[in-house]
Amino acid sequence: MKIKEDIGILIGLNELKMTQTGYFAPLDLQEHLKNELKNITHEYGRLIIAEGPPQNVHWVQNIWYDPQIITFTSISDGAKKLKALQKLWSFYPFNNIRRGELISASLPYFSPKPLLFPSPMPKTPLGSWTLLDANTMIASPNCSSPFAQGEVLFQETKIPPSRAYLKLWESLSRIGEMPKAGETCLEVGASPGSWTWVLQQLGAKVIAIDRAALDPAVANLPNVTFMKKDAFSFGPKDFPKLEWIFSDVICYPEKLLAWVKQWLDANEHVNFVCTLKFQGEGGYDIVKEFEKIEGSQVLHLYHNKHELTWIKINK
Repeated sequence: MKIKEDIGILIGLNELKMTQTGYFAPLDLQEHLKNELKNITHEYGRLIIAEGPPQNVHWVQNIWYDPQIITFTSISDGAKKLKALQKLWSFYPFNNIRRGELISASLPYFSPKPLLFPSPMPKTPLGSWTLLDANTMIASPNCSSPFAQGEVLFQETKIPPSRAYLKLWESLSRIGEMPKAGETCLEVGASPGSWTWVLQQLGAKVIAIDRAALDPAVANLPNVTFMKKDAFSFGPKDFPKLEWIFSDVICYPEKLLAWVKQWLDANEHVNFVCTLKFQGEGGYDIVKEFEKIEGSQVLHLYHNKHELTWIKINK
C-alpha cells in the first residue's frame, strides 16, 4: 500500500511540474546520503527522491536530474515511452525486476566495455529508470554519470600490489586531468605502492613516502624514489618544486587539512588528490573546510568505501 500511495503523490508532483531530483546512493551508504539531503519525499531502495533542484551532496553515486513518473500499459508500451525520451537507458532493479528486464530487452542494446586507463570518460548520455509497480516507472533521461548506476568500471590489471589503484584511476578519469611525463609527484602514505605505480606508468617522477616499505616491484621502477619516513614529516621547504601531491594515508581529515594548508601557502599552483578517511560515524563537517579551498571538489568515488576524495586542480 505504501508504494501505491507514494506513486500517487509522485504523479501529483509531476502534474504540478514541481522540481524533483533523484539521488542514487553508494552501496550500504544510504543513511550517509539521507543525512545530507533536505526535503526527502520518497525512497526506493538506493534511489532517494527530494524536492527541488540538485543539492550539494557527497555520498551519491549518480544523480537523476529530472525524474519523471511514466505509466504504461505493456512491456512494449513502456519501452516505447522510454525511447521517446532518450536512446540509451540503464535499469535499476528495485521492483518487478523480471518485467523490468523484459522492458530493457526491448530497448536499444547497451553493454559498454570497461574503460582502458587512461581514456576519456564516455560522452554519450545515459538515462536511468526503475519500476515502481507493474505499470509505473520513474525515469530520468538526464543523469550525472555516463555509467550504469554510476559504476565506473575499468579493464583491471593484477600488476599493482593492491586494488587501491582503481581509486586513482577513477579520480584522474573523472576530472580529465593527470600528471604529465616528467612532472614531479609527491605521494604520502604510499605503501604498498599502487598509486605510485599508476603515476610512474604515466611517466611522472614519484617521491613516495611511508613508514612501511613499497612493494619491491614498484620501488625498483624507474623515476620512483622511496623515503621511509612518517607521511607528514616533510613540508614545502623539503620539496619546493612539485606539480602534484597525492595522499591515500590513513589519518584524521583534520590532520590532513592542516598539512595541506602548509603546501597551499607555499605553492598555490600544486594539484592535489587526497582521500578523506573517516573514523566511525560523524565528523563530516570537515568536508566543508576542504571545499572552501579554491578549485576544490569532494567526491564519493565508486571505488571509495567509507571515505571521500578531495581534488584540487589548477586549470
